[in-house]
Amino acid sequence: MRGRGERLETLLGERGLDRMLVTDLVNIRYLTGFTGTNGACVCGPGIRVFLTDFRYTERAATEVEGWEAITVEGDWLASIAERLEGKVGFEDDHLAVRSLEKLKEKLGEGVEAVPAGGTVERLRRVKDAEELAAIEAASRIADEVWEWSVERGFAGRTERDVARAAEARIRELGGDPSFPAIVAAGPNGALPHAEPGERTIGNGELIVFDMGAQLDGYCSDGTRTYATGDPGAEAREVYGVVLEAQLASLEAVKAGASGEDVDAVARKVIDAAGHGKHFGHGLGHGVGLEVHEAPRLSPRADDVLEPGEVVTVEPGIYLPGVFGVRIEDFVVVEEGACRNLSTLPKELTLVD
Repeated sequence: MRGRGERLETLLGERGLDRMLVTDLVNIRYLTGFTGTNGACVCGPGIRVFLTDFRYTERAATEVEGWEAITVEGDWLASIAERLEGKVGFEDDHLAVRSLEKLKEKLGEGVEAVPAGGTVERLRRVKDAEELAAIEAASRIADEVWEWSVERGFAGRTERDVARAAEARIRELGGDPSFPAIVAAGPNGALPHAEPGERTIGNGELIVFDMGAQLDGYCSDGTRTYATGDPGAEAREVYGVVLEAQLASLEAVKAGASGEDVDAVARKVIDAAGHGKHFGHGLGHGVGLEVHEAPRLSPRADDVLEPGEVVTVEPGIYLPGVFGVRIEDFVVVEEGACRNLSTLPKELTLVD
């Protein structure tokens, strides 16, 4: 974690910034290790300061690494402003306009605040060994919960019951859900981000089951589509198309590939099967401290993949009012290939 401040300073130099004010709590955690709910970081040549209030003095003393931790007792914005000089980048995608205006009133002569949102997020894309270890552990928890859920069965239970039981099991195994689990059966599966409801899962239905675990702040994300008995010829055919698209796009994930090009591999397979209009979302996204972060795999993504990035690969076909199919793996980008963290089988599994 200590090297992250140095990497940020290097990036600031490349972007012509003298200081960076970081106010997004996820970015603060990434840089310092702080997990509280109020803080700010000021970084630049010769300065690496973390500011918080009295409530978090002790937490900062134990969590913050490589930064000078300061408890602010007076004017919060004034304490920040006095540490800013030259051209200062601020997180315009996070800092409220009102707060920015008040901060500018307190800046010294010659200090210029410029938008620099996405700066820390750029660093977060490539995971270090510590981050990858947490992500892999979270992924193992999620895979274990899918296996446990399959053993319990789906038919005759409500979507909500299956989802809540899975979330409880994640906690029993030492993690937290990285997002509310999606369990969508039958026609609800055609809604990519359906919310589990009181609908009872019947026989012969497809079930889209999307969930992830969070451990030490780091997330996993994956999806499997199951069936309660034979779902019929159309469902089996669509499942086969999605699986073909997923396997092909996994082959395309490697350092140097663009998010747009990887997405196009899956989209080509689905288009050829006549279901292009039924695949309306991007192929995948980065995962780390947040379950959705850079880079993106989509038709409009110009991100070029780098070794150490963690992304999802999740093509889907959604037939309105009928069913949906999504298969999502969780992979680490490497030179020439990707390393799949998902260990579950991908053939259509029939569950009681």
